[in-house]
Amino acid sequence: MATQPEYRGRFAPSPTGPLHVGSLLTAVASYLDARSASGTWLLRIEDIDPPREVPGAADSILRSLEAHGLYWDETELYQSTRLEAYAEALDELTECGDVFRCCCTRATLGPGGSCLKRCSPTLEDVTALRVCLLGNAGFDDRILGPQQPKHGANDLVLRRKDNLYAYALAVVVDDAWQSITDVVRGEDLLFQTFAQLELLAQLKAEQPSYAHVPVVCDASGIKLSKQAGATAIDDKAALKNLRKVLELLCQDSAQLHAGSTRELLELATSLWNPQALQARRALVYP
Repeated sequence: MATQPEYRGRFAPSPTGPLHVGSLLTAVASYLDARSASGTWLLRIEDIDPPREVPGAADSILRSLEAHGLYWDETELYQSTRLEAYAEALDELTECGDVFRCCCTRATLGPGGSCLKRCSPTLEDVTALRVCLLGNAGFDDRILGPQQPKHGANDLVLRRKDNLYAYALAVVVDDAWQSITDVVRGEDLLFQTFAQLELLAQLKAEQPSYAHVPVVCDASGIKLSKQAGATAIDDKAALKNLRKVLELLCQDSAQLHAGSTRELLELATSLWNPQALQARRALVYP
């Protein structure tokens, strides 16, 4: 009988600003899921989009995680050190997949942002590299249940017009390289999972299990994000912050007495119940 692989999870923030409540919630959820399975929890800094990055943000994220007792296993991975691996994966997809040049602008792309090979770039045109997808990769989400793609054949960018590698390519290459077995992340990334599963299949890589947690919104229903100016978490109020995100995650541990972040995280790990989120589609803060 085949044995189950050791649980390997990850938290993968982009250094576009400091952690806010929404990103802390995702970090806590992925951390608790890994620790409750006696697994490994990795930290990956997705720093492959220099125009959007904020100087010092990566270090700020590391310090905030440490302040909240969220210590990761193994050395943190910076995607900016993995460009050669992305180039090799792109070559592999070009050989076995349906990769094509595209000169479309956002204004000319069709529904879902797909080109569907309708443009005809010249040799002089600045182009992106896209890959055709079948749009048939469903999966069983551990929180949301069975998921099926809502669109048929489509395509997505692997390398942008500015020659930067796209998130869609980098994330699957690194999940495969780090042997990630379980991905716990925000529901706002749910739609990307279908494409990522197809890319993993094309690269002949193992497909992880997915659990998408509800996103945190403000009172008007707008998702908390760095781009929308979400307030950075106060590292000096780490215990209070952890209680708040555990409450948002519908965890019983939010109400238990704990004198330190370590004690609260140990309680939260022992009582971790991701199924408590099944009835929640959005989390409102404050």
